[in-house]
Order: sequence, then structure tokens, then C-alpha cells
Amino acid sequence: MEQQIYKGKLTQFHRLKIAKKEDLTKNTFSLELEIPENLKENFKFEAGQFVSVKFESNGEEIINDYSMTSAPHENKICLGIKVNSPQGATSDLYKNYNIGDELSVSEPNGRFTLVSKPSEFRTIVGFAAGIGITPILSHFKNILHNEPRTRLFLFFGNKNSQDLIYRDLLDNLAKTYNDRLQIYYFYSQEKTSHQLFYGRLDAKKLSLIINQILHLDDTDEESTIWDAVDEVLICGKGEMIKDLANACYHHGIPKKNIHFELFEEFNDDIYPQEKEFPLIENVQVDFKMLGKNYQTELPDNREKILQQLLSQNFPVPYSCKSGICGSCECTIEEGEVELLENEYLTEKEEAQGKILACMSIPKTKKIKLNFDFN
Repeated sequence: MEQQIYKGKLTQFHRLKIAKKEDLTKNTFSLELEIPENLKENFKFEAGQFVSVKFESNGEEIINDYSMTSAPHENKICLGIKVNSPQGATSDLYKNYNIGDELSVSEPNGRFTLVSKPSEFRTIVGFAAGIGITPILSHFKNILHNEPRTRLFLFFGNKNSQDLIYRDLLDNLAKTYNDRLQIYYFYSQEKTSHQLFYGRLDAKKLSLIINQILHLDDTDEESTIWDAVDEVLICGKGEMIKDLANACYHHGIPKKNIHFELFEEFNDDIYPQEKEFPLIENVQVDFKMLGKNYQTELPDNREKILQQLLSQNFPVPYSCKSGICGSCECTIEEGEVELLENEYLTEKEEAQGKILACMSIPKTKKIKLNFDFN
């Protein structure tokens, strides 16, 4: 085991062997990792989580996060990985590491998770684009296995049918669970026989999906399938998440039931800011990070704390700036802030004074934060 600071947190890494490696499409592949008996407890995970993988690329140490496609009951860790460019680090991971080789892998992480409800009748809808299918695949396999009364709808967007990752696996799931799972494929750069399935998954497409697919509900003639949706899962690029999350919200799904996972750094807010705040100027900020104490002054509270600290070149931890990943989690020890959106912290953590710096606006003249809590 080795420990390392990654994204501002002390992270445990373990050496794991590659048990299987498989090409999926021309630029995606899967890895299955062998978990030795003595590490089984360390690598227990929930559907929707990811691991961080450390490897060598051009003599440099690289750490990337990859979502698991396996479900917990499968007792294995499988990752779906996209090679974005021949020059990129992931290309080296593909070329230089094979079955039997070892990688440094973090213990499972992430909060793109759902509470399991095996005895309830639920309707869950998933939206994925490209490699964004990976954690949703983990979720759907898990729900089909554990929740006999839950029905699932998956809307999966790709550029074309050649780029469609896990097609066979998804089609087999739809065949096996045909009474509970329906899958619809969308292509943005390939003509389809039905106009509905041509184009990106966005707000406009969602309206069409609600009207043309999620309309009549066999179980309740009074309402539509969309009316019965309990949870929405979205995974893909930031713009797609922002568009679909807002569209789902405007179509009546509460924000707490819309869950998303980003596959890239994204600097926008997912939802527009709905509150106005009294202006406070010259805000004093004291904060502790990696054992050091820092002091600074923010001109005012018009911008969020993380964004202002970054503009002053402080090395504060972040990954998304959208309140999703939790990298900028810290504790407020003095003063008050307003947490605008929160896809990450639990109610208990909020009650303990935990905040996300990227989503917080100062409400007092002085605030004191602690980024160290491991």
C-alpha cells in the first residue's frame, strides 16, 4: 500500500494485477483488475463509484479516474476506458500495460450512488453519452439484480453505431430483463430510420422522449411514465449534464432526485443561481490546507470562494467547480457561507459544518476554512 496526496486528499493506493484486457471500439477498452483475498474489504464498492489509477506515461506519473462498469454482486472490478488521443496518457496505459502487469489503484470513491430499495416499485431513467455509460452500466446491473420491482429506461447517445460501447452487453441485459429494461440508442452523426433517435441528448430531445416514449403508463392509466420517475441518472460531458439536469428539473423532477457524474473538468454551475445576497466587501479568509495556514482577502462576495482563491493562485483542490466531485470539500470553522448547490455532501456532513468551496458564497466579513480532515 502507498499513500499519496491526490486532489488535495490523502489517498491509499494498492498494487493490482490486470486480469483481463479487451478492445471494445476503436478507441475504448476495458480492464478487469484482480483483487487478492487480503484486499477484498478495501475494494468493496457501491454501484456508480470509480477508482483512481496511477501509471507511467512518457516517464511521468499520471493519475486518472475511471468508473467501474461492474456491479458489486459481480465481485470484480472492471473499468471502461476511452483513449482520447494517440498522444494522450491513456494511450500509453493501453499500449504499455497488459494482462499480468500491475497498476497502482486507489480504493473505490465517489458519490454517484443510489440507496437500494428492493421492496419498492420504482422507475429510474438513465441518460448517458459515450464513455459516460460506464457508471450507469454498473447502476443498471446492480438495480436489475437487487430490485425486482424497479423498471429502468436508458437513453444512450453516441456519434455513430461504430462508437457504441458495450452494445452486446446492453442488448443482452435488455433481452434478459425485457419486462423491466428498455434501451434507446441515439446517434449525433449517423442518420437513423426514426428522426427521434438522430441528434444529441439535450433539453429538446428530452421533451420528445417524454412525449413519444415515456407517455402512456400501463400500470396507471391516469398518468404518464415520466410522472412516475423516481430517480434520474446522467453521465457525460458538462454541457450535456447541465442541459438535461435543468430540463428534468423544469419537467418536474426535484433536484435531489437528479444525480450526475462529470467526465471532464467543468467550470459552469449546473443550475442557475436563484438567490441574491447582500454585498459584503473585503472578506477576510483564513484557511488550512495540507498542514499549512493561509490568509487572504477577497474583494467581495459576488463570486464563489474556490473561484476567488484560484484567481489568487492558491493551490486549492478542485476537479469540477460544479459541486459534483467533492474535491473542494472543507469545514467552515468560523463565519457563515451560503451553499448554493450540493450534489455531494450528506445532510449529516452539512450539519457538521462541511461545505463545498466551489459552491459557497461568504455571508460574513470573516470566514475560516479547513481543507484538512483526513
